[in-house]
Amino acid sequence: MKYIEFRELLKDFTVFSVNDIENTGKKFHRRRLYEWQKKGYIKKLIKGYYIFSDLERTEEVLFEIANRIYAPSYISFEMALSYYHLIPESVYEITSASTRRTYKFETPIAEFSYRSIKRSLFFGYNIIRYAGKSYKIATLEKALLDYFYINSKYRDEADFKSLRFNKDIFFNQLNEKRFFEFLEKFDQAVLSKRMKLFWDYMGT
Repeated sequence: MKYIEFRELLKDFTVFSVNDIENTGKKFHRRRLYEWQKKGYIKKLIKGYYIFSDLERTEEVLFEIANRIYAPSYISFEMALSYYHLIPESVYEITSASTRRTYKFETPIAEFSYRSIKRSLFFGYNIIRYAGKSYKIATLEKALLDYFYINSKYRDEADFKSLRFNKDIFFNQLNEKRFFEFLEKFDQAVLSKRMKLFWDYMGT
């Protein structure tokens, strides 16, 4: 297969895998991937996954890639909190929740990290559509709960203050009913106690 044909076949893919190539039904030799990397046509992200070198790397594109290269997963933790403007710092690592083991990928375009959660906690995300594609990202309520679930060191007012959450955005955007419904699904007494202290702190 020539590169021009290859590019046309996979033009709608943000990130493509070896399986995606094989599923086109066209005869293909894997050595071509190495040749096209050397020529700068494509970039290897992780084993088995590639992008075209001229791919525009927007936030949406990076989120879609994060979902795809380590599935099932959805954007959460610091990246989601930054997405909702709840924290003031810029976040450069694409952080996700996954039912698979905790893992991190350093790629030519970004660093992707995944924290393991129980299968019963894989909920509370929205599917965001863009340009005929999509990505999964936690709701604000779930991103907060995921964050505190993983970071058990935050447990009192001094700890909460150090996070510098934007209280105006918190109360303007967060759905209180959904927050506490999600909290019940975690079924963790210690987390529930911490979150009630956190809620009281945010209201002061």
